[in-house]
Amino acid sequence: MFPKIVLFSRTLRNPGVVPGALRVLQRPWTRRSGLPAASRGIHVDSPPTIPTLTTSYAHGTSSFPLVHYTMAEALQRTVERVPDKEAMVFVQDGVRKTFAQFQQDVDRAAAGLLALGLTKGDRLGMWGPNTYEWILMQFATAKAGIIMVAVNPAYQQQEVEFALRQSGCKAVVCLSQFKTQKYCDMLRRICPEIETSTPGDIRSTRLPELRAVIVLDSRQPGMLHFEDVMEAGSSQYVQQLQDLQRKISFDDPINILFTSGTTGTPKGATLSHHNIVNNGFYTGLRVGYAWRPNTRICIPVPLYHCFGSVGGGVCMAVHGISLVFPSTGYDGKANLAAMESERCNFIYGTPTMYVDLLSQPDFAKYDLSTVEAGIMAGSPCPSELVKKLIAVGIKQITIGYGTTENSPVTFCASPLDNLERKSETCGYIMDHLEAKIVDPSTGEVVPLGTLGEIMIRGYCVMLEYWGDKAKTRECITAEGWYKTGDIGSMDAYSYLKIEGRMKDMIIRGGENVYPAEIEQFLHTHPKVKEAQVVGVPDERLGEEICACIKLADGQECTPEEIKAFCKGQIAHFKIPRYILFVTTYPLTVTGKIQKNKLVEVAKEQLGLVEGK
Repeated sequence: MFPKIVLFSRTLRNPGVVPGALRVLQRPWTRRSGLPAASRGIHVDSPPTIPTLTTSYAHGTSSFPLVHYTMAEALQRTVERVPDKEAMVFVQDGVRKTFAQFQQDVDRAAAGLLALGLTKGDRLGMWGPNTYEWILMQFATAKAGIIMVAVNPAYQQQEVEFALRQSGCKAVVCLSQFKTQKYCDMLRRICPEIETSTPGDIRSTRLPELRAVIVLDSRQPGMLHFEDVMEAGSSQYVQQLQDLQRKISFDDPINILFTSGTTGTPKGATLSHHNIVNNGFYTGLRVGYAWRPNTRICIPVPLYHCFGSVGGGVCMAVHGISLVFPSTGYDGKANLAAMESERCNFIYGTPTMYVDLLSQPDFAKYDLSTVEAGIMAGSPCPSELVKKLIAVGIKQITIGYGTTENSPVTFCASPLDNLERKSETCGYIMDHLEAKIVDPSTGEVVPLGTLGEIMIRGYCVMLEYWGDKAKTRECITAEGWYKTGDIGSMDAYSYLKIEGRMKDMIIRGGENVYPAEIEQFLHTHPKVKEAQVVGVPDERLGEEICACIKLADGQECTPEEIKAFCKGQIAHFKIPRYILFVTTYPLTVTGKIQKNKLVEVAKEQLGLVEGK
């Protein structure tokens, strides 16, 4: 079983009594700080109450040891504990599964994959939106020792070819099509040999390792149907699957998740069982799944992203919570309907998803009285948005911070935190992780409250970027620190504030300007629904500040009104020179703002494109 969960912080009976070697190490710190040796770390079983840190370095100490289970073992333990509890609901597709039913499907699918000839260490690409088969493959591949490659459902032909070739996928699971995405047609254009191949024995020039395409919704020439896989696992392969469990280590790679390619080709962050099972365990502890055993989470975020796959699938297996997926693709109205009909008490989302939720025209019609908590993550979270969510009843909303390469959560607030900490920070350091804020130019740890690059070390750091040692060395130091590329600051309790990405920083006439700071301020304007700030070219200053603003429904505003609102409230060099009123932002499938594309939109509207 997982470690027994206690609902109080443990303290040493005698903080002055420390084992010999540790006592020698701690004495200098104790004398210099005047604090007891035991308080040198940030104890994170509950929100920190002592301002322990003296510099921007934090180590999250915990009463709960790291867990050492594989994904299959984590699920098995929960099945034994609550076999008849509902594990998941896919509302649009009418799918409901208890933990015992899900386990049976996982075993059938895993044996079927072995029957196809997939072996431990092979890669299988899962390409599609939120369906039951997605989460089923997540666990079936893990049990069979196969590495699942989470392919962005919005990828076009060139992108998917790169992802499948880079990861060396032996099989791909997909719908024939979803909305405008014609997955099978794209695969046929990449591999015309599929049409004349024996299903399960594709031989392609452009994807030489690909052997099988498994279609979820229809039969296609040269491809297998998902039911073929579910029926293929004879007793021989069931036995093979059982024997295989002894050979699978929690340190084995389990997932390859491609990060955004906005600054170059996508990179495949490779995560192990140990990475994500522990992250799911400690994230669940932080947000209260231990004392909220009947948690039902509304999950509109995509499964292909770490937020959905770890915060959803892994947390479900580890903590025995129930997942509710409102719709296959994102649908704001479906989210509200699912929260009401399924009596959800928890919700996940990016800031943009929460803005959309609150902006639904018939929001007030839905009974959301059961929804009391949630996590907001994925991009900088405006404090005004958090306050609005609390005002409508989601009082235990928390902000999380992390990256795909860190499995993903590294900082998270507690539902018990006060309003300031919930709305102004990303929470405090997670269990068993180290974080430091460094000067990007020198690598030195900066004083408390000073901006710098956030770096993370611990169990959560990915194994590598798949097949790319050079990129891996660029972002993971010899000492094991992952360089996030995010700019932030930390206080004496380890609470983190994010100012944005280093690459998003605007350098205006030699002044460093962080868009998130201006965005947070603009969100306090009563007419502003959402604000995004980017840098655009300027002949004299190098870059100028442009605010792209969505107005609240029914509101009218002028650029002069926004500038007047800023005057005297933020430094003059941070006041946007350009104000654009927009109705939409370019988004990734995970709901993140694509700032590189927003810059191009702004330049076009302002006439700053070359040749104009």
